[in-house]
Amino acid sequence: MDADEREIYLYLKSWKHQFISAREISRRAGGKRRSRSEPEWAKPVLIRMVERKILEVDPAGHYRIKPRTKEQPKGTRWVSPQIARVLKESGKDFSTVVIEASEEELDDYYDKL
Repeated sequence: MDADEREIYLYLKSWKHQFISAREISRRAGGKRRSRSEPEWAKPVLIRMVERKILEVDPAGHYRIKPRTKEQPKGTRWVSPQIARVLKESGKDFSTVVIEASEEELDDYYDKL
């Protein structure tokens, strides 16, 4: 991501799942001076981010960070056979345990797009 994309990403990250207008993004992400000198600076950057599938747009033309798709695990993977044995011997059911991605992992994911 370049600097403009990073500014927009960090601004939209604070709004998680809410759609924000391009005008509001231009005003808030770039700062007051940049907004006054170039009021439409964010539009080409937003379009580029939508093409790269970092952002998604709603029918009203508002943008948000595209939620990361949750990939279905293809099978159970254990850290080691010893841990698998200990967990099975405990008698507890760990099939409903879900590990969520951290903020740093999500940032790395969007940086690679």
